[in-house]
Amino acid sequence: MNPVFVDSFYFFAILNPTDEAHLKAVKFSTQHTLALVTTTWILTEVADGLARSANRSVLKRLIASFSAIAVNEIATTTDDLFDQGVALYDSRADKQWSLTDCISFTVMRQRGLQEALTGDHHYEQAGYYGAAQVGSRLPMAAGRF
Repeated sequence: MNPVFVDSFYFFAILNPTDEAHLKAVKFSTQHTLALVTTTWILTEVADGLARSANRSVLKRLIASFSAIAVNEIATTTDDLFDQGVALYDSRADKQWSLTDCISFTVMRQRGLQEALTGDHHYEQAGYYGAAQVGSRLPMAAGRF
């Protein structure tokens, strides 16, 4: 099975015990054997979300844990990737996709990924399997995540 893209939704669910997707995210993280792909842009979103939190220091451990799994990948920021994301962002004025979404979709397209651990419906709008569809395809319970 192809690697699965990880959106900030998943990371926030893992980190926040009160998040409604927390238990499903934890279950997935303890049962899956798939390679995961994310981007430095997604990790920037997570860092931004933690900036005012007492858990700010968690980011470094999160990145270290993710990176410690040899099959996982963090797609790094490049000028070319940024430019491609901006081009997609500009071409889809009919959508409310963020620039980070567009960069994520670009990475997914480049790597042939079809599935994302996310609750963001924009992934489904872009033609990818989001949480609701991925649930029955991955080794975890179906539903939101």
